[in-house]
Order: sequence, then structure tokens, then C-alpha cells
Amino acid sequence: MQFDSLGLKPELLRAVGEQGYTQPTPVQQKAIPVVLEGHDLMASAQTGTGKTAAFTLPLLHKLSERRAGHPRPRALILTPTRELAAQVHENLRAYGRHLNLKSLEIFGGVNINPQITKLKRGIDVVIATPGRLIDHMERGTVRLDAIETLILDEADRMLDMGFRPALERIVKGLPKQRQTLLFSATFSKEITEMASRYLVDPVRVETARPNSTVDAIAQQAVRVDQKKKRELLSWMIGSNDWRQVLVFTRTKHGANRLAKQLETDGLPAAAIHGNKSQGARTRALGDFKKNRIRVLVATDIAARGLDIDQLPHVVNYDIPNVPEDYVHRIGRTGRAGRDGLAVSLVSGAEHGLFEDIRKLVKVEIPTETMDGYEPTEPVAKGSPKSPARRSRGGGGGRGNRNGQKASAQNRSGRGRQRGRGQGQRKAA
Repeated sequence: MQFDSLGLKPELLRAVGEQGYTQPTPVQQKAIPVVLEGHDLMASAQTGTGKTAAFTLPLLHKLSERRAGHPRPRALILTPTRELAAQVHENLRAYGRHLNLKSLEIFGGVNINPQITKLKRGIDVVIATPGRLIDHMERGTVRLDAIETLILDEADRMLDMGFRPALERIVKGLPKQRQTLLFSATFSKEITEMASRYLVDPVRVETARPNSTVDAIAQQAVRVDQKKKRELLSWMIGSNDWRQVLVFTRTKHGANRLAKQLETDGLPAAAIHGNKSQGARTRALGDFKKNRIRVLVATDIAARGLDIDQLPHVVNYDIPNVPEDYVHRIGRTGRAGRDGLAVSLVSGAEHGLFEDIRKLVKVEIPTETMDGYEPTEPVAKGSPKSPARRSRGGGGGRGNRNGQKASAQNRSGRGRQRGRGQGQRKAA
């Protein structure tokens, strides 16, 4: 199937082609016709499979068919984080570049006055985090009585972050006659209950097993003592010449500390987390995308909002407490059919957490050790038997974005390489 078979306007097809995309992903094939027909939609898809285009393309098509005679927003997209709001806005502008539609991202951490000024001039689409949107509602600087389409992006994450009361308040301020689209990584009991309240007879779209990981991501675990993680991470990055690495820590303090330590090791790095100002977060992400820094250290606030083209490596420096967060973390690589490598550094105390992840994703994740970094910490009760020993050959896995493959050697010294062919580029 090609994009031109979905019934989208020529201006949108032109923009999609300019982005280099040739055919829609499965979630786009299923969701776009449903949205164009005006149905409510409840959709679940793996991260990195083109979900954003699945709702922005048909939204832009519908908005462009009828010009508004008033300056009030006609579409509202709610996201859990600032980074995700910025990513959605970036994609919306890219796909709508040949249409005369205006959009605005609204989130906290930045001066509210420029947002107020732009709202007064008239906006077609508002992309917002719940907290800042409510701030505007209380100030009377935004009107939602003309909203025709409501999109809840990463709805499960919004519930996890405690946004249910805010969502209830926002939805009460919207017209009852509207189209509502709900996108979630999982269809949990809470999400199903939310859908029953906000959606009317929705079409349900699922393109993969819940909490599954993308096949293009090679996953690997390395057993190592907690106190040796930083040294091993620096060695793996340097010895394998990893040029762009996203590293996840559990805490903000841990992210700051690790970024400084990596800088001391000669690896340009920056940290990104909730205590950083929006300006600092934007600069760090921009420097990482432009390869000005080599390592971006992040907390889970970034797991669902970062869209980095062809990111080759993700490292779980700390194993997440919530298994589902693992799926979203490693989903930053292996996007749109590209290959990626996800490495998890597992201390003895974290083996229980990692076993929960194995059970969730139902994918074989090889666990190994590195010569010189053999663990001495006891393995948590109930963990698997000690893994096979490996020489320090770096992270094994599929090729990175330059077509290079990180080598991995087993005990006998024989190299192991895995490659994956690059298929057609798909819309992100």
C-alpha cells in the first residue's frame, strides 16, 4: 500500500514525500481511513511505528477541508510531557507545511505570555500538556468550545503521571459533539474505562501484542556490579566508537552525576530531566541530535517524548522499576524500521526487576559478562543462572546507522555479528 491510496490531500502527500517516506506503516494503514471517516478511534501500537503520523495526517486533511470563520482552536492534542508535545508539533508542521493551518505547542517551564499572544492571533491546532492547558483555561486565555477533534496521545502515560483529574476537567470543557482519538501503548483496564467515558462507539486498532518490542532492536544485558557500571559504560562507548548514545538513569541526581563523570572520561555528555529548565532540555536535545554531544543521560521523563532520527544505541544504566518503562526506553531506537541496539547494565540487586521485564516482553534477551568487569554482587533470589562469560568486545547487535556492526566475541574468541537489512523508510 502507498500513501496515495489512503485518500489524503495532494498537499499532504507532497509533504510526506519530501520527508522521504514511501509507504504507510501498519498503524497508519489502519488508523488513517478510520479517522478520515469520522469515527472515534482507540489505537495501540509499538513505539516507533509511525503513530504520530497516524493521527496528524488525517487531522490536517480534515481541518484543511473547511476553513474556520473564528480564531478559536478546532483540534486539541494532549500529551503527558513537554518533549512529546514538541515532537508532535514538529511533525504536525512538517506534514502541514503546504497547508494554511496554524498550530501551537503549550507546556510549562517557559514564559506563558508568548503563548497567550499567539492564541489571541488565532490557532487551528493546540498541542498541550494538561497542567499548562488548565493554567490557560483558568486565565481565560484559551477557548475550547470550538474543538472538533480531541486526541489523547500516550493516554496510559498520562494516567501513570496522575493527570486523570486534569483530563476530566479539560474534557468537561469540550463540546460533546466531537471526534476523539485515544492512543495508548496498552489497553489496560484503566484505559478501557477512560475510553468508555470519552469515546463513542470507537473503532479499535491494534497492530502488535501489548508491551512487545520492535524486531529491529537487538537487546542485550550485561551483568556488572553497580559500582563498576560507569567505568564499563565509558569503555563500551569508547571501544566500540558509539557516536550517539541515549542513557537512562532512575533519578535526576543520578543523571547529573553520570553526565559529569562521562565528561571527565572524555565523552561529551549532557543530562535531561524534570528539574532542568525547558530551555536547557531543548538545548541538550538539540546538541545531541546535531552530534555536538555524544551521550544524552535522561530520566524516564524522556522515554516517551524523544524522537531522534536513526538513534543507534540506548543503554539502561539503571533498570526501571516499572517493566513497561523498559519498552518505552528502548523504543527510542529501532524506529521506522531502522536497526538499533539496547543494552541493559544489570547489577545483582536489579535481577528481579530485569526478570519482570523478560516476562513482560517475552523476548529472549541474552545476559553476559565482560572480562575485567565480572560481577561479585550476589544475584537476587529467583534470578537465572550465571550467564556465559564474554571477552570485552563491546555490545553485540545489529548494525548502527552507518552500517557498522558492533562485534561481540564469545569465550572461544569467535566473533558474533548480527545484521539486518534496511527496508523501505516509513513515516515516523
